[in-house]
Amino acid sequence: MTDTTSSGGLSESTETDSNYEIGQDNIQPFGLEMHNPVFPISAVCIVLFVVLALTNQEASAALFGWLRPYLTSTFDWFLMWSVNIMVVFCFFLALSPLGKVRIGGKNATPDYSYTGWIAMLFSAGIGIGLLFFGVLEPMYYSLPELNTLPLGLDPSVPGNENMGIVGTVFHWGISGWAVYVVVGLSLAIAGYNLNLPLTLRSAFYPLFKERVWGWPGHVIDIIAVFATLFGLTTSLGLGAQQVAAGLNDVFGLEVNTTLIVVLILLITAVALVSVVLGMDAGVKRLSEINMAMAALLLLFVLIMGPTFDLLGRFGNVMVDYVVNFVPLSNPHGREDLGFMHGWTTFYWAWWIAWSPFVGMFIARISKGRTVREFILCVLIAPSLVCALWMTIFGGMAMDQMAGGYDGVKEVVAAYKPELALFRMLDQLPLYSIVAPITLVLIVIFFVTSSDSGSLVIDTITAGGKIDAPVAQRVFWCTFEGLVAIALLLGGGLNALQGAAVSMGIPFTVVVLAMCLCLYAALRSERAKM
Repeated sequence: MTDTTSSGGLSESTETDSNYEIGQDNIQPFGLEMHNPVFPISAVCIVLFVVLALTNQEASAALFGWLRPYLTSTFDWFLMWSVNIMVVFCFFLALSPLGKVRIGGKNATPDYSYTGWIAMLFSAGIGIGLLFFGVLEPMYYSLPELNTLPLGLDPSVPGNENMGIVGTVFHWGISGWAVYVVVGLSLAIAGYNLNLPLTLRSAFYPLFKERVWGWPGHVIDIIAVFATLFGLTTSLGLGAQQVAAGLNDVFGLEVNTTLIVVLILLITAVALVSVVLGMDAGVKRLSEINMAMAALLLLFVLIMGPTFDLLGRFGNVMVDYVVNFVPLSNPHGREDLGFMHGWTTFYWAWWIAWSPFVGMFIARISKGRTVREFILCVLIAPSLVCALWMTIFGGMAMDQMAGGYDGVKEVVAAYKPELALFRMLDQLPLYSIVAPITLVLIVIFFVTSSDSGSLVIDTITAGGKIDAPVAQRVFWCTFEGLVAIALLLGGGLNALQGAAVSMGIPFTVVVLAMCLCLYAALRSERAKM
């Protein structure tokens, strides 16, 4: 990455009228680099949250059990229209002359190859979601007894057999990735073109000017820390539950709270090693291993299953996705409230909660790309990969059910989502080999999310420094694991999802404002060209 220790920002290509220097508001107790007041307020609040959640588990379970359904049903229109605006905004930028602006200035060159760049943004942007939901979600929608097929359709009616996968692709497609584009591109332009610190407040410099270094910026960064942390811990909790289920399925280990807590602690320890190694030696290498293993698992399922039927289904799913995109994006007059409130609005809040983390991470690795290139790669390519994954894994499970195998159906109907993937793989050859490899893949996804998330939170709380002391990264990585444990013990899956939604909704306002600031910044950069 570009060195930032000797300059006021990440790039020397252009200058702003700001005299702000990275770290100028930092305090340095014990040789650390804490941005005042973002680090102290964030750290104290997170520590208090962990203590209160662990010492009041019943109250936490009741609170978060109520919080998620209340928020997703009350703010459904706000979340859905906000994401729709972001999708339209991204396509507008890509197709307009602003798409020619280059991140870092006209002479900037990429720091990473396409392979390394896409591997890192994909691993960070997806986490363990593909493995947890790839089989579960299409099957969940397709079971008539659950009555959750998108748009209120009947899954038994011919022509609707792919709508369960279409609903899944909708949640993992361009709508979610558009959120990442807005945040990531805003931060990349602010850091590499406007020569500002790589922190959330910098994206608002076109709007607030010098006031962004005061309390308006402090509030933005603190909200971003909370959104990132709670968004991440949802994924970490899901990953721990799935690893525990896999260990039980493959090795017979008893699944209980103790096992899940131990798993979170052990995997957090592995993530700490990657955090200490840094971006290139740790995160980049793990991301590339991750992508290779995920690709091999995808090919294995495709080859062992009805290959041509699955590929043909993918084509049909993409057609249905395009045809139904607008109806699925419209929050008004819907009959499928179980699908919309139980899944869509939760997903949008979760994507938005993840966006500070993924956006900043993508910004750090995207110097030298044009705006158009950035949008096409971040928006289109991962969406297609997600669609292919969901079609193959979900389609494989649905074909098994059509052939008389009810293993996946039974665990989904019994609300044991962490077992869905293993029940599908159980019917394929070499399960005793493939299942342990899948567990390793889940763990690596877990680690890449935790370590890259720690680096991002550390950057925010260090005032934009990307080389802050290792001890600070260790602190945030450790507390990611502790927050996940606190939420799992204080309400389980509902608590994890409720926490993500509670921070995703207020951060939606921040991301919408980013659209205005990004447009202003790109117009200025285009004028310089």
